[in-house]
Amino acid sequence: MGAAAVQAGHAIDYQNAGTVEFIVGQDGGFYFMEINTRLQVEHPVTEYVTGLDLVEWQLRVAAGERLPKAQHEIAQRGHAIEVRLYAEDPEAGFLPGSGKLTRLRLPAADAHTRIDAGVIEGDTVTIFYDPMIAKLIVWDEDRPRALARLRDALAQCVIDGPKSNIAFLERLIRHPTVVGATIDTGTLDRDLDGFMPKPADAARIRDARMAAAVATLLLEEAQTRTIATGSSDPTSPWAVADGWRLGHGGQRRLALDDGSECHVLTAHGYGGDYRMQDDAGTVAVQGAHLHDGMLFARFDGEGRRLRLDADGGSGASSRVDMHDGERRWRFVRVPAYQPASEQTGSVGDRALAPMPGRIVLIKTEVGDHVEQGQELLVMEAMKMELTLKAPCAGTVAEVRVAAGDFVEADAALVVLTPAAIGAQSA
Repeated sequence: MGAAAVQAGHAIDYQNAGTVEFIVGQDGGFYFMEINTRLQVEHPVTEYVTGLDLVEWQLRVAAGERLPKAQHEIAQRGHAIEVRLYAEDPEAGFLPGSGKLTRLRLPAADAHTRIDAGVIEGDTVTIFYDPMIAKLIVWDEDRPRALARLRDALAQCVIDGPKSNIAFLERLIRHPTVVGATIDTGTLDRDLDGFMPKPADAARIRDARMAAAVATLLLEEAQTRTIATGSSDPTSPWAVADGWRLGHGGQRRLALDDGSECHVLTAHGYGGDYRMQDDAGTVAVQGAHLHDGMLFARFDGEGRRLRLDADGGSGASSRVDMHDGERRWRFVRVPAYQPASEQTGSVGDRALAPMPGRIVLIKTEVGDHVEQGQELLVMEAMKMELTLKAPCAGTVAEVRVAAGDFVEADAALVVLTPAAIGAQSA
């Protein structure tokens, strides 16, 4: 392939940096696609394995200088892999996203890890440009080690705001076709379901929930010590955040929401040693502590280490993101005694804008009866036309936009009166 690229350059007498693109078939054969008269997005991979600065070379050639090295003088060492962190939703057909990056955590750069980012936390991913947030490139002596580096680097990434493809990339690099280097350009088309998230088993969910609860307790205790004493002196009796109450034996109650269900746990103990209880039974926790973004603890005697990213430990709505080495979890602490009426979710009676964009066509009006899945309107965003459909059967109660309107992400565009509610009213 390299020889074919050089031959293509000779054929057109090309005199600058450029990229020759080929597509590889399942049989291993490759076919010419195009030539880009510039460096490609993946040029850091070449820079990693050759130790060269291709951007510098491009500028030198453009200034009329000769290349510093001939082809036969360029040696390659090790293996490099690059992935693109995108604001997109893989589970919705890789729909591009936009919005403010309320949280952006990327691994620190070192000899094995390179980050090429164009945004920082607080920036907004707009609809006017490619929604790439950063490029993550890793290097090591061989492919298995490079994949291990990439798994660890991705586990450190956190993106809040627009949806991202981080979890998809984690599944991708663990897939047998990637691990075995047999992936081709048709792999995802043939087996996209194989790269989509699978439901976790109940035991694994419970393990993650228990770990999140322990992390929440540790963070809460650390914060309480600081507030009570003005320092982190653990010997102060006022620093003990054990929740002791007469008749309760130091019991603390926590409610954690994983996005689909709220679970209530009770905890006894303090300082990293706890007895955690939920509907499935009791778990003994010993030696739990936080260090350098990690949670270390023994659960029923079994040692575990989990990556942690949290925004605080006390009070309602504190968030804990955890990574168990293969899968990431998010738990939000909610009031343990929240009234049931406040825990009910949306009835799914409205069509929301999936991203900022312009309304192109309205296909319904107030009073129309629509079926679930029926097209309501068409919007244009990021060079695509998106059809929004009815989330349920019912009657159109409101159409809040008109053709030509520009709307923000998550704006309610059409509101329905669900069929069941309409029937009860009648």
